Amino acid sequence: MDAHDIIIRPVLTEKSYSGIENKIYTFVVAKGANKIQIKTAVEKIYSNLGIKVESVNTINVCGKIKRMGKHSGRTPSFKKAIVKLTEESKTITEFDSLN
Repeated sequence: MDAHDIIIRPVLTEKSYSGIENKIYTFVVAKGANKIQIKTAVEKIYSNLGIKVESVNTINVCGKIKRMGKHSGRTPSFKKAIVKLTEESKTITEFDSLN
């Protein structure tokens, strides 16, 4: 898998904004990706910034049940990764304007 196939998009919520100042970033990742693949993908995508990943935590998020009249269905489930950078690494510049 390519690095851009593993890291799908960032998660932009209030809780993820609070972690940016501590160099903690949240991404939606491919369901089949493991922690080592996520770590190398983040380091490869942001290699021009000199980023080193300290730890990766993953969460499988189940889809919620939604109703539309008498019909019900589920939103898609996805996998989320919380990536913590090392102290000596720089911040990701795309997230600097968000906090």
